[in-house]
Amino acid sequence: MKILHQDAKADEIKLLPETLDDLWHLHNLIDERDLVFASTYRRGEEKTDKLRPDRVEKVRMRLGIRVDKVEFHESDDVLRVLGIIEQGPQDMGQHHTLMLSVGEAVSIIKPGWKAQHFDRIKRAVAASEKPSIFFVAIEDTDAVIAVAREYGIKEFATITRNPGGKMYASKPNESEYLDEVVGKLKMILHGEPLIILGPGFVKEALAKRLREKVPDASQSISIHHTGQSGMAGIHELMKQGLGGKILEESRVAKETMLMERLFSEIGKNGMFAYGDASVDAAVRAGAISTILVLDTKVRSAKVDQLLRLVENSKGEFMIISSLHEAGRRLESLGGIAAILRYKMS
Repeated sequence: MKILHQDAKADEIKLLPETLDDLWHLHNLIDERDLVFASTYRRGEEKTDKLRPDRVEKVRMRLGIRVDKVEFHESDDVLRVLGIIEQGPQDMGQHHTLMLSVGEAVSIIKPGWKAQHFDRIKRAVAASEKPSIFFVAIEDTDAVIAVAREYGIKEFATITRNPGGKMYASKPNESEYLDEVVGKLKMILHGEPLIILGPGFVKEALAKRLREKVPDASQSISIHHTGQSGMAGIHELMKQGLGGKILEESRVAKETMLMERLFSEIGKNGMFAYGDASVDAAVRAGAISTILVLDTKVRSAKVDQLLRLVENSKGEFMIISSLHEAGRRLESLGGIAAILRYKMS
């Protein structure tokens, strides 16, 4: 994400999303009732002096809409911002959807910018300077390739090996299987870190094959043993805090480790709070070390007040993505929890 312009008097910030992750950050940055400006397409106004109107072509224009709703789906390449046209060359007061995409600037005007908004922008700008992290979770019969994004781990491809046996005409060939995995990796790797993981010894065979076929990738490879393969193996790796310094610094790893720490405190009846009432009491007592809030819950005025109180008491906050396992675990606790400085009765 790039900050193109900032006007403190007008409460306006202009941003340029550079990746799909940045669209997710915008999804969490844009709130209901914000005024959002972006270039879009809309049918031009018809001329009223014709008996039979011609088909009106869509023309590109810049519109400002008052936001009613924001929609993000990780499978899409756009962020949908729905609202009422408030500024532009035509159609004032009508509904419109801005389709925000990577590489197109957007301006946001808020009634008031809050600490979590600036934290979100800071995170997005910092994340753009870090390389993506790729995973291959592999065993004898299956390999899953995935990438770590700011909002979670996204599966990129699955390669399945013919397991052999009486039902199959030919005996499985490990070299062909590994070459297929290497071929997929060559399409996406451009110097980014690669973590190869899984049970057994096939992960070492893949690393050797990759170093032979793609010598430039050899310095970015790390190998880790896990009891499981596939996405379950990747989640196991992150829960255990493995994967090296690069993975530890990724946002999804930080969120995962904080949730692991929280559940560890819960398991030993230690320094924790979860649910609205319990967390509210801990905030009022100044007992919060780190407050964890689900991204879908952080927009409320109540949560905003809690975050301000936590910051005033020198505590920290972490907004957890609802699109990966850590977020789903937090949702099961009511969407808000905290690690405390001391145990409360």
